Amino acid sequence: MTSDQMLKIVEQFNHKRDVDYGGIKVTRIQDRKTMFVETIDDVGRTVMMNEFKVEGATYWAGFSSRSQTLYISQAA
Repeated sequence: MTSDQMLKIVEQFNHKRDVDYGGIKVTRIQDRKTMFVETIDDVGRTVMMNEFKVEGATYWAGFSSRSQTLYISQAA
C-alpha cells in the first residue's frame, strides 16, 4: 500500500471512525504508538507506522499486508 493510499484512508478515518476502504480493515490502536505487533496464530509481526497530519490532527498509521489491515494510532 502506498503512502498516498494510507493518507486517503486516514483522512476518511478522521471524519468517520468506522471505515472499510476497498476490503482494507481499519483498526484503531492505543494512542501514541509508532509500531504495533500484530499476532496471528501465535506468530507476531511488527507493523511500522508512518506519521500523517490531517486537518490539524496527527496520526500514526501502518499497513499489514498479512491481514490487509491498516492500524491507526492518534498522536498527542
